[in-house]
Amino acid sequence: METACSQCGTRHLLNDAQIGSRPRVQFRCAKCGQANIVEVQRRPDQTLVMTPLPSFARGEGAGGPGSSIASEYQGLSLPVGRVLTLSVIAGPAKGLVYPISKPRVVLGRAGADVEINDPEISRWHCAIEVNNEVVRLRDLDSTNGTYFGEERVRAAELKHLSEFRIGSTVVLLTIIARAAG
Repeated sequence: METACSQCGTRHLLNDAQIGSRPRVQFRCAKCGQANIVEVQRRPDQTLVMTPLPSFARGEGAGGPGSSIASEYQGLSLPVGRVLTLSVIAGPAKGLVYPISKPRVVLGRAGADVEINDPEISRWHCAIEVNNEVVRLRDLDSTNGTYFGEERVRAAELKHLSEFRIGSTVVLLTIIARAAG
């Protein structure tokens, strides 16, 4: 859950362990030291959002780059005549752009296909899977979660200009027509 300090406005990310099942959570701002209490708002259907998982999200294990899941591209292919890129628009790696050159790329820290230097990101945090015109985001059992539309997700379908967050990094997907020539 993302929240902000009531005094200085600094953004804070509270993880599931800090929130638990409590209706209110207290935290101290790392910047100004202000003690804050926030109410945790849960939608009644929150636990139903990810159950059952869509078929594309039912992998076994974390599926890092060296796993059999990562090396299999069954049913995956890059679209003809399109260029896909991931641009970091917020976070420690802001400004970096990564072209998607294969149908499945893993985002994470050292050893991932797309390495992002963010301490809140797991080694193999999430994967982008492309099947022609369909682009899917899949969390790889990361510690801090993958967020799409401010919701923690196991999987989501992305479109041109979709944004998602891993750790404190916000990533933008662009899909454009390949230049002729």
